[in-house]
Amino acid sequence: MAGNVYTIVVKLGTSSLVDEVTREPRIANMSLIVETIAKLRRQGHKIVIVSSGAIAFGMKRMELTKKPSKLAAIQALASIGQGRLIGLFDDLFRQLNERIAQVLITRNDIMDFTQYKNARNTLVELLDMGVIPIVNENDTLSVAEIKFGDNDTLSAITAGMIHADYLFLMTDVECLYTDNPRTKPDAKPILVVEKIDELEVKTNDAGAGSQVGTGGMTTKLIAAELATNAGVTTIITLSSQPYHILDIVSHIQGSEEHHLTIEQQRELMATDIARKIIPLHTRFLGLSRDNQIKSDKKFWLLHGLKTKGTIIIDQGCFKALTRKNRAGLLPAGIVDVDGVFHESECVSIKVIPTRESPLSEATEIGHCRVNYSSTEIKLIKGFQSSDIESILGYADSEYVAHRDNIAFPPIVK
Repeated sequence: MAGNVYTIVVKLGTSSLVDEVTREPRIANMSLIVETIAKLRRQGHKIVIVSSGAIAFGMKRMELTKKPSKLAAIQALASIGQGRLIGLFDDLFRQLNERIAQVLITRNDIMDFTQYKNARNTLVELLDMGVIPIVNENDTLSVAEIKFGDNDTLSAITAGMIHADYLFLMTDVECLYTDNPRTKPDAKPILVVEKIDELEVKTNDAGAGSQVGTGGMTTKLIAAELATNAGVTTIITLSSQPYHILDIVSHIQGSEEHHLTIEQQRELMATDIARKIIPLHTRFLGLSRDNQIKSDKKFWLLHGLKTKGTIIIDQGCFKALTRKNRAGLLPAGIVDVDGVFHESECVSIKVIPTRESPLSEATEIGHCRVNYSSTEIKLIKGFQSSDIESILGYADSEYVAHRDNIAFPPIVK
């Protein structure tokens, strides 16, 4: 085919698959989704689906109109619905001679870096075999401590994990607007986003998501930031018209062939949207290969693990950790510890403007896996590494966290 071929992750929310009122599967829309993905596959692209919907399918099967509050009941519904969801996908894809695989994940499954790499290798192998992985959070077993939170986040982690080129977040609005277009008719569409932290938008996510889903625009912005930091360009487009993905991918191929600047991309998008050559959508541009999170381990530390507490450091320590020939985290630069955590767990690193500054002014700069527990770090903070053994009676490491177990997002200098 003409143009580049890509690895693409497509995130489908529950409302894309289940009618909010009747709770019936939206078979017509699912068929459009399947046809679109089959066409992308035949163009040479590798596709991963991240799909919600198991609980909603379970609710329909058990004839429930309201999601129960009891965790065990929700997990049971997920167990009932997941089989029906994957079965329907399999029936539809089989009509087009496409093969699928079910992949269920919780954070617990990638807590160890070896497990993380195994999960990545499985997904990559499935893609190399010409199979379409359908990924979902394992709601049957997942509890708050090991949940990703929502499938927007899961899709971004999946995209980063497999080094995808593009992540499509399918939603019930065409694109990101400066305000809620349903209540603010003067809201303006945002076509291209280069730096998410410079966005000025009102997401109005109070009560976000449908009665059968959990998402909202805020979660999509969080997912977009996560994915773009890993170099994955993220696109918001309309879930009810999934075939728009084909037009957008074709347009991207043309843009890449002509090596357009960001401003030229923005101008071309605006022109072609006005001419109805491509649908209205928003592109969050992935960071360049020089700036993105390159290391699988760094991405895993920042996004695969759930933080259990916080270490607060001073400016001198911050400079030592982020310089070109960076150091490990030594106890001397630690000002305080927040939370209770154990050795080898992941914690947030925050820095304060000065040692006299209140802790409330600390800013998160990264994550690390620690060599000591919170109790031990409280005892050795502010001391030299040579003092650790006399304070604790032992010294497992001179570092609170080794530099190989520390990760910062690209925006941290």
